[in-house]
Amino acid sequence: MEPWRNRPNNEIVRKVVNELGASLQGHPLAEQARYRMQKWNDPRAKLERKRKRTNAVLTFWLIVISMLGTLAVLGFTGVLGTWAAVTGSIGAAVPVVLAVRSGFKLRELGAARQRLALSPPPPPRPPLPAHISSARLPMEKLHGAEDAMTQLLVQLDSPALTSMPTESVQHARQTAQEASSAIRAVSAQLQAVERARDTAPPLERAPLVEGVRVLRMQLADGVDRYCALVAEAGKALAASTQFQNPGEVLDDATDHMAGLASAMRDVSGYSAY
Repeated sequence: MEPWRNRPNNEIVRKVVNELGASLQGHPLAEQARYRMQKWNDPRAKLERKRKRTNAVLTFWLIVISMLGTLAVLGFTGVLGTWAAVTGSIGAAVPVVLAVRSGFKLRELGAARQRLALSPPPPPRPPLPAHISSARLPMEKLHGAEDAMTQLLVQLDSPALTSMPTESVQHARQTAQEASSAIRAVSAQLQAVERARDTAPPLERAPLVEGVRVLRMQLADGVDRYCALVAEAGKALAASTQFQNPGEVLDDATDHMAGLASAMRDVSGYSAY
């Protein structure tokens, strides 16, 4: 075996990170870090950070313009020399252009903020199942797919993407939330059957074991199909830069997603109404 000191640095770092991640698996600190990461990556939080940065840049350029404008006024009024008038007038040209550009960007961010305010935020996600539950891995996969779907729908709803109808994006967002809720209902059903299996007398566990197996397969299949729908949304975003109609691609994905939600509701008996 190769001595530890002779291994490449990147392999050492990778091993340390993997061991640290394994040791923190399921730890409250790890769950809190994951929650903070999700909160940081929330579209509303990202938009608010961009708006604050743009507002700060606009304020800076306005201050520069005010200083140069004051210098020009003092030059034209004779308080200072002609050099002040020329320097202030010419020097203010570039900040004015940059300030106007920042103002337009701030206006676009404000419009995007209003659109996000009109669409209600998704309900808070329940905590992941316990590590001993067979629902844990599929639900972890669903969390990642939901985050990807959220980011894709934000991009598809961008003002720069004029080929995508807003109604299609809103419909896709609502249908994705319904599909996620139906999948979570199956996950809750699976966990309940698992608890019943673990507490039932040994001679009565066989039907519960079979029920866990069937629900586990249905849950995994539902999550896989949801991930496929995320891929379709990605194709719709990619089609927006090509000679295709991204609206048709997204509408097809939304129809499949509605079918998925209906199928998962039939499995679990869940109803969104």
